[in-house]
Parts: sequence; C-alpha cells; structure tokens
Amino acid sequence: MSNAPDTLIAVILAGGRATRMGGSDKGWIPLRGKPLICHVQERLAPQVDGLLINANRNLARYQALAPVVSDTLGDYPGPLAGMLAGLEAATSEWVLFVPCDTPFLPRDLVSRLQAARTPECEVVVAHDGEWLQPVVALVKRSLRGSLAATLAAGERRIDRWYARHTMVLADFSDCPHAFDNLNSPDELARHDSN
Repeated sequence: MSNAPDTLIAVILAGGRATRMGGSDKGWIPLRGKPLICHVQERLAPQVDGLLINANRNLARYQALAPVVSDTLGDYPGPLAGMLAGLEAATSEWVLFVPCDTPFLPRDLVSRLQAARTPECEVVVAHDGEWLQPVVALVKRSLRGSLAATLAAGERRIDRWYARHTMVLADFSDCPHAFDNLNSPDELARHDSN
C-alpha cells in the first residue's frame, strides 16, 4: 500500500459485538447468498487503493479477504476504537471508514466524499439528506493522536469526537437507501427478500 498523497486506504469496520444480531459476527451474516462483508468489499474495492478490515474475532476468515487490524482496547469499545486501529495501520493521508453492515454503499462514494473536502477540513461525513452517517467518513490520518487521547479519556461517542475537528458533510440525499444498515434480523430479512 503506497503512501503517495493521492492514495486512499479504506477500513471496513467489522469489530463490534452485533448485539442486535444476537451476537453473531455481522460481517459473516449472509445477504442474498453472500456475507455482508463481501458485499461491502465489492462496492469499495474499485474505489480505493487498498482495503483493511477492523475485526476482533474470526480473524483468519477476515484475513483471507484483506489485511486485518484489531482494536487495541479491549471489551469492544465501539467504532472509535476500530477507527483508531485503522488510522494507525493505514498509510494514506486520508482514510475511508465504512461499517460492514451497509451492503448498498454508492459506487461513487469515494469521489463524492473527496469532492466535498475543503482545504481546512479534517473529517468528511456522509449525510443521507435526513441523517448523518457518522461511520461513513473520510478522516485525516493525522487525527490519530486526538482519537487515542479521546478514547483514553473514556469518550466513546463518535459525534463528540467529530465536534472537536473541522468537519464537512457530503450530500447523498439522492440515494439515502445506499446507507441502509442491516442491524437486526428484521432489517436483514426485509432486504434479503428484495
């Protein structure tokens, strides 16, 4: 993975507990005959220069798809811990984060996030026209020290960490369903039958 300024590394966040899915490893839950992680990987791979997966279990299975980075903090502290692991492992100036349970991400996600960047911004977050999608974001790698300090202080809320930095929104109001995340068996069943 090159560290040239125009390269971009993406991190798929698959390190959570998935309590609303009964504790199953969400990345490996099938949708239309294929694991969720594979849907996300297929959407992202053509848009980025390299992929990492943040995972804390089933590491060998994930490793067969892409290099794996695990949380350095125990007890599944949430997406910020996965983001920190990704920022520490990535080599690009900007790092893209997406969750493993959003299989319909836009095929132009990266170009639209990059187009929204301003010279002073440090974080670019997708907005679906109604809701902020906080774990679909471009984050400057230089924020890893700030994030490590935030987690060390016990903060786990992604919006509070973003609020400390210069953030811009990328408008995806034309395709809100691209960010449907499959958090429960009901949501999964609804999309599996479409």
